[in-house]
Amino acid sequence: MLVPKGFLAGAGAGGIKYEDRPDVAVIFSEVEASAAGVFTRNKVQAAPVRVSQEHIQDGKARAIVGNSGNANACTGKQGLKDARRMAELVASELGLRPEEVLVASTGVIGMPLPMDRVERGIREACRNLGPDGWEEAEQAIMTTDAKPKFAWMEISGARTLGMAKGSGMIAPDLATMLAFLVTDAEVEQGLLWEALRAAARRTFNRLTVDGDTSTNDTVFILANGASGVGFGKDELPKFARALEEVCLDLARQMARDGEGATKLIVVRVKGARSEEEAGRVARAVAESPLVKTAMFGKDPNWGRVLAAVGRSGVDVEEE
Repeated sequence: MLVPKGFLAGAGAGGIKYEDRPDVAVIFSEVEASAAGVFTRNKVQAAPVRVSQEHIQDGKARAIVGNSGNANACTGKQGLKDARRMAELVASELGLRPEEVLVASTGVIGMPLPMDRVERGIREACRNLGPDGWEEAEQAIMTTDAKPKFAWMEISGARTLGMAKGSGMIAPDLATMLAFLVTDAEVEQGLLWEALRAAARRTFNRLTVDGDTSTNDTVFILANGASGVGFGKDELPKFARALEEVCLDLARQMARDGEGATKLIVVRVKGARSEEEAGRVARAVAESPLVKTAMFGKDPNWGRVLAAVGRSGVDVEEE
């Protein structure tokens, strides 16, 4: 694993849902960092999504806190208060402003956060921060995942590392997923947003397992420049390609680890008039129950694929 310079990770066991396992993760940049994020398009958005959308508006953040076992979704005003309290607790432990902390949660929907346990987990995670804490931090955000998910790349001396969770309620427009990315490249906040949005559009937003989209989907990236390697507007495509590769690796790991999944299917569309039409066709094929059952049964029934293409609404020339 290639860990970018200036980043620490840690985990704590608060007992939010299960005892004796990490369930709170904290990632911390030792220096100021640019930040960007993309979030669920579900109209029902969890409290941590709404709070993080507020905090990330200025394009800066120093820490990420995430918990498993409770999504803090559909929890009303108390849920927003609890999400803000999570940011405040991390900020107090690390000497930051609450607005410098991004918040994410995953787990059961509709239940209030047990804040005494969350607080215990946050304090422990902050105490455990270190350069080797990434595997424990990943374990802390896993729910029904069978395997941890990491991806990394080094380009021009700058490193990018990503960790993610997600195996169920997986559909395009993100999925039931959290992904935390960190890079020691120096990337201006506006360019970082541009690169992340493009990467998410071509990777996470094209991932589907069961056709459902969650209330908590979140992808964050922090860029702290600790490597001394900068990517300006002219160099951005190089950084963006590396970021997309990391995101694609994570997305495919989530598809492989999908609940009940036995195969990884990649749908490639050729000859489309636009990227948007290609996406519609690919989504129709990937989400077709008949195509899925054919793949599961190892039945090369191309007629089901063609039927799904026709159902997409995109004009097709039969040959």
